[in-house]
Amino acid sequence: MSNRPRLLVLGSGNDADRSLLELIQSLECIVCTATDEGWPSDSFDAGQEYSGAVVLGEPARRLPALLAFENVLKHLPEGVAVLDSSLLVRWCNNRFYELTGRTEPDSVSPVGLSFHDAFGSPQIVGPDFSPFHTALGAGSPARTTYRVGDKTYLDVLAAPVYADRAEYPSLLVVTVRDISAEQQQVEKLKAIHQAGEDLGDLAPEDLASMKIDDRKELLKQKIVQHTRNVLNFETIEVRLLNERTNRLEPLLNVGMTSEAAARELNAEPQGNGVTGFVAATGKSYLCRDTSSDQLYLRGAVGACSSLTVPLMHHDRVLGTFNVESTKPNAFSEQDQQFLELFCRDLAVALNTLELLVFERATTVNESSALLLRDAAKPVDEILNDIAWLQTKYVGFDPEAAGRLQRMLKQTRTIRQLLHGVGEKVVPRAVAPALPQVPSRPKLKHKRVLVADGDESVRQAAHELLARYGCDVETAHNGEEALLMIRTFHYDVVLFDAEMTDMHLIEALTQIRNIHPHLPVVLMKGFGYDGAHRMVKARQMGFKLALYKPFRLDLLLAELEKALAPPEEPTGQK
Repeated sequence: MSNRPRLLVLGSGNDADRSLLELIQSLECIVCTATDEGWPSDSFDAGQEYSGAVVLGEPARRLPALLAFENVLKHLPEGVAVLDSSLLVRWCNNRFYELTGRTEPDSVSPVGLSFHDAFGSPQIVGPDFSPFHTALGAGSPARTTYRVGDKTYLDVLAAPVYADRAEYPSLLVVTVRDISAEQQQVEKLKAIHQAGEDLGDLAPEDLASMKIDDRKELLKQKIVQHTRNVLNFETIEVRLLNERTNRLEPLLNVGMTSEAAARELNAEPQGNGVTGFVAATGKSYLCRDTSSDQLYLRGAVGACSSLTVPLMHHDRVLGTFNVESTKPNAFSEQDQQFLELFCRDLAVALNTLELLVFERATTVNESSALLLRDAAKPVDEILNDIAWLQTKYVGFDPEAAGRLQRMLKQTRTIRQLLHGVGEKVVPRAVAPALPQVPSRPKLKHKRVLVADGDESVRQAAHELLARYGCDVETAHNGEEALLMIRTFHYDVVLFDAEMTDMHLIEALTQIRNIHPHLPVVLMKGFGYDGAHRMVKARQMGFKLALYKPFRLDLLLAELEKALAPPEEPTGQK
């Protein structure tokens, strides 16, 4: 007997159908053909079982002929039944029998019963609540979901069947597919989401009245409850990352050995077990066999497999969540996905429950940043005016020049005071735990002049560079920038190469005349430089450039490069 699949092809015999038939016959299969008028005896064998059927032309009008040969349909993986206009089952295949629960040899056949009686009056879940009437009335297929008992869900598709030359359908071909596993996954996802919402379900006034330890204890109780009831995990370990020390501090453990619970772990990929690896990389880790996994450190007694996922809030690792089992290969990729979903909500809850600890600090920081941003523009305007006035009074009115110097000093003092607002108000106990800006020691206390006609660029420079300890001042155009450079000291200048009030080479020449060694970083948008200004600037020695829009890291790198001491000529020590 050949192992090749046997296909039944039913077609109308027209040219288009013949072309498709030739294509099918070229495949590695046994093809048996039939037409509306009859079944060729040389190719059709009623005693054979068929792997499938191909219906060419108008399938709805050819199904009656196809249904006459049970061997084509009886072994299909989906349940198939033919219903009359009264919705009585006139024929069904083996799988339909099974889906109705009639698995015993002496079970009563569903043939002759209504569809609903065959399944014991199932509940319609939707979306179509009368699919059979829809298919008969509209003459088009209709789909819906039925629930049988508490755990069985069926996907039901009803397709109308027309008798030869009939205007209206007289039969329905109904296919039934068991989607219980899929539906259970949907229900579990819903339960995980509800559990996640419950983790942080506390009113602000309730949180305000609770101590930190009380909040953590409440959260631990909820974690254990939902992990057991929803995820069906028994052995649990949760650790929180101390960002200041990089240590993973225990929050909760159920079923772990005392040695494992007391173990000191850091967020490092090596030497700190699976937990340290997950915290360091931010990636989940599925350990299928603890005996052969080099990363695994003994946790629960008799543990043969484990699953560890990070607690992520946005891109920040807050900690780790570890579950273990005494069964080998106990966790699947699906378990990993479920736990990751739960841990996302847990991370949000942790952030929410800790929020009040940092609320004052965060508010102060935001207010301080807002104050600095709003004050930057008027302060810069004052400095621009002072620079202009000094050019008028220096050498003519010493008293006026002295007053301008005091105004300059006091204006810069105001800016420094605004910078220090947050540091003075934020509690010391909170400050170390707040997210820290990466240190850029080369930029700290450096005075930066940003000359750009675009207000958004000047404002962004204040907001971004101030985070790294820079003292930022700005100029609206080239003329103002030259006045500022001539009047005040700067460590580096960010200069827009496309200033409209002054030719770039002229401006750079004047900067060189005022301060020959002042570092300048040119800013330019992408596009054709017809005047070759950037080429000429490089020939003058201005080699540092940023092309808009630029990333913050590139801006910082160029500033650090500009502030670096000049390299000694080759051969000198």
